[in-house]
Amino acid sequence: MKRRIFCAFLIVMTFSFAGSAASQTPKKSTEQDEFRTLIDRYYTAWNTGNPDNAAPLYAQDNDLVFYDLTPLKYTGWAAYDVGFRKVIASFASARFTPQQDFKVTRRGTIAWTMVTWHLSGKKKTGEAVELDGRHTAIWENRGGKWLIVHEHFSAPLS
Repeated sequence: MKRRIFCAFLIVMTFSFAGSAASQTPKKSTEQDEFRTLIDRYYTAWNTGNPDNAAPLYAQDNDLVFYDLTPLKYTGWAAYDVGFRKVIASFASARFTPQQDFKVTRRGTIAWTMVTWHLSGKKKTGEAVELDGRHTAIWENRGGKWLIVHEHFSAPLS
């Protein structure tokens, strides 16, 4: 009798585990797709050269910190907006392309995305710019909308 109960327990646990594992895969894939869409929107917005197009992806708190290629950091969205306009003004063209190594990790209402990118551009001086870099964004779900609350956008020293 004990053997039958033990066998039944093993069968139930095996199917429970298999069902649980199967249900995790679509959620992870859906999450990956959701944030991949956000990252695609991010790069499309910044490639316009107009921070107004990227602003809806960011939380607007004054004390949030964003690290970019230059300067060392921006504190608050307003500073990021002004600073980016100064940097992009030196470019005739600039296109950032996210690479295929995109990854997302989520814990409740917080998620972080990581991806490398390639910049292909031309400065107004005529100098060509080819650069590879990395991008990590921390997202917070606020009222059902994912917003960037911290970002690290940089390139390794050559």
